[in-house]
Amino acid sequence: MLLIKLGQFNKAQQLYDILVDQATSDREKAHIYHQLGWVKDRQGKYAEAITYYKQSIEIKQKIFSPTDAGLAASYSGIGLVYDKMDDYSNAFLSHQKAIEIYQKSLPSNHLHLATSYNNIGLIYSKIGDYANALSVYQKALTVRQKRLPPNHPDVADSYNNICLVYNNMGDYSNALASHRKALEIYQKALPSDHPHLGTSYNNIGSIYHQMGDYSNAVLFYEHALDIQ
Repeated sequence: MLLIKLGQFNKAQQLYDILVDQATSDREKAHIYHQLGWVKDRQGKYAEAITYYKQSIEIKQKIFSPTDAGLAASYSGIGLVYDKMDDYSNAFLSHQKAIEIYQKSLPSNHLHLATSYNNIGLIYSKIGDYANALSVYQKALTVRQKRLPPNHPDVADSYNNICLVYNNMGDYSNALASHRKALEIYQKALPSDHPHLGTSYNNIGSIYHQMGDYSNAVLFYEHALDIQ
């Protein structure tokens, strides 16, 4: 919806409230509740977002196949909200359900799976389960490498996620290698003053700093400052 793309969430909610009352089928209601969940998430009203996503899931469970990708989308949405609420247990369960459904309903290299692997990897990272975080982040990277151009920013994002895990594990060599791959892609895909480049320079500088290579650390920190 255009209102959502424009960031006019209050107007979008008002319209969806009207549409849900006018909906003539459960399928329409399920879609509208899902969209309302998304809007409430963007507004930072997480409890309300959870309520709407649950309403969407409840309807979809009645009218959709258990392996319908539309059901997975709502589990994914509610998982993101639980994550923002620091409810990692429910976030993990929701993302896991989304993955299980996508694995049954979509090709193994579908980008929705990459996104879900990324989402659950973030949960693993936050709870300190770095081995599993690394595993699912690598799955996301594999899918994106198969489906996207080699210099697509999403591929770089996957390398970034992987290197952050390596960094948390104290594996600075692999962290640096992954960061450099991400940086190489960003340099080709983005404007030279893009914030992602600044973040990459800063992250690489931080790794060099932790490795005791202060000359390279200063060099990359200066690159980051040039962009800021």
